[in-house]
Amino acid sequence: MKTCISKSREETIQIGRKLGETLKGGEVIAFRGDLGMGKTCFTSGLALGLGYDGAVTSPTFALINEYLGGRVNLYHFDMYRISSWEELYSCGFFEYIDQGGVVAAEWSENIEMALPENTIYVEFEYLDENSRKITIYKKGEEAYENFSR
Repeated sequence: MKTCISKSREETIQIGRKLGETLKGGEVIAFRGDLGMGKTCFTSGLALGLGYDGAVTSPTFALINEYLGGRVNLYHFDMYRISSWEELYSCGFFEYIDQGGVVAAEWSENIEMALPENTIYVEFEYLDENSRKITIYKKGEEAYENFSR
């Protein structure tokens, strides 16, 4: 596993940017972590690494935010309120995966059964008010080998 310690919002963005620079499109990123852990900050960096330089906001009320125009499109989902296969289909999750962009899903625990086998997991752990442990891995692999900080 690749583990990073972030001590600021800026460091979290940079970790996300580095991961985004390694992505080619077609990947699913599954975020795990409580509210206020830095998932949207990380997604801001992910977008930068994919070539998108606009504002990134939480998809909490929109369910999905699309960040288009970088070298790879980014589709940012909030799965907090998704509780059934029907809801997952109706929000277009599978269609977005098929579009070849990067799909980033907050609250991915709610859709664990639908995540592709090659999903990249990003886990956030609270260390203190400003610090987070960020672990990046693929299920069944020791490390996400293409990522380095």
